[in-house]
Amino acid sequence: MLKIRLTRRGAKKVPFYRIVVMESSLPQSGRPADTIGYYDSVKQPAELKIDEEKALVWLAKGAQPTDTVRTLFRQQGIMAKFAELKK
Repeated sequence: MLKIRLTRRGAKKVPFYRIVVMESSLPQSGRPADTIGYYDSVKQPAELKIDEEKALVWLAKGAQPTDTVRTLFRQQGIMAKFAELKK
C-alpha cells in the first residue's frame, strides 16, 4: 500500500520535512517512490511547497495520505480538487 507521508530531514532541533510517496511497510528513512514537496515548520510563517499535479496523480493511483499530510493538502486546496476529479 502506498502512503504519502513526511520524512524528517535537517539538523538536531531544526526539522525540515519532505513530502514523499513510499510503500507503507518501508521505514521512514527508506527510499521514496517520489518526492512531491517539502514542509519547513521552523520558519515563520511555515513554508509549504507541494507539486499539485504530482499529488493529484498519486492520489488517483490510490496512495493514501497520512493525517498530517491530508491537513497540509487541505490547506493548499488539493483535497478539494481531488474530490472534484473523482466526481
